[in-house]
Amino acid sequence: MTSRGLHRDLAYFYFGLIVAFAFSGIILNHRQDWYPMDYTYEQEEVSWELLEEGLITEAAITEWGNQKELDYDSHRIRDNKLRAFFDGNAILDVDLATGKAVLEFKRKVPLLGHTMYLHKTTNKFWIWYSDIFGAAMLTIAFTGILIPVGKNGFKGRGWKLAVAGMLFPILVLILFA
Repeated sequence: MTSRGLHRDLAYFYFGLIVAFAFSGIILNHRQDWYPMDYTYEQEEVSWELLEEGLITEAAITEWGNQKELDYDSHRIRDNKLRAFFDGNAILDVDLATGKAVLEFKRKVPLLGHTMYLHKTTNKFWIWYSDIFGAAMLTIAFTGILIPVGKNGFKGRGWKLAVAGMLFPILVLILFA
């Protein structure tokens, strides 16, 4: 099989995954502004009496959740704010300074939220598949530079563009990492 044929066939085979990873990668880059992994579809102010960190325990949160028919998953306290997670994508946010508490129920944004799952999952099968995809992307990149010949080929101007393309991420790593 030629470089052109291998390049073409791998690109066809992985087209859907390339598009999904591209969208979810762009979204993950901007997750502070917009996070479609989930969106709030129901929100209500609720009461929360335990304001001292020492009183807030897994048992206390579990008991509170049981009253709302929610199954406790985990919690954290950061900057005097409690965030408790319950099964079914319910999240309790409590400002421990004011006692203001909000219970939110969340859902994934159709399609976009699900493609983000592909980027974040730790499923062993998916990790292997993603590793094979990574190797295929390397193959697509290397076979792609071998396709053109002449002044537009890799030996002509291609190597200059490849070096320029590699310099930018290297500079970002040096300056910002």
